[in-house]
Amino acid sequence: MEIFMKILLIIASVGLIAIVLLQKGKSAGLSGAISGGAEHLFGKQKARGLELFLSRFTMGLAAAFFILSIVVAYVVKS
Repeated sequence: MEIFMKILLIIASVGLIAIVLLQKGKSAGLSGAISGGAEHLFGKQKARGLELFLSRFTMGLAAAFFILSIVVAYVVKS
């Protein structure tokens, strides 16, 4: 059981790294970080299609990674 959970954790971590690297940047340099931050925070969500899918898939993989890491830590400690 412990080995299976560790393998799932490795798959989730590699998948999370790959999905984050597939996404394109939200701002262009320092000027985009200063002026574009409020637009992303208060603006409407403009993500459509692949961007929306990658964003949701990233959130799902991140949640799976955190849950699996907690479970693996608990199983290894026991």
